Amino acid sequence: MSNSTTKIGTKNLIGFNIRNIRLKMDMSQRDFAEFLQCHGLDMSKSTITHIETKKRRITDYEIREFCRILQVSYDTLFDI
Repeated sequence: MSNSTTKIGTKNLIGFNIRNIRLKMDMSQRDFAEFLQCHGLDMSKSTITHIETKKRRITDYEIREFCRILQVSYDTLFDI
């Protein structure tokens, strides 16, 4: 069974890439959260912060929605 209390900053692989995409869009975390919400992905500024700092896991559904909303490939999110 997996332990849900992993080291801080190691809970996802794509947080920094999401941050870079957000910065290229010239959006604050709050604006980015509102943008995602308007496109059907319910995330708060706090959630964005935790994703970008790799303190929150991201579900497969959320990854798919990030790709759809941001119009990027999985390869781009995972920096492959």
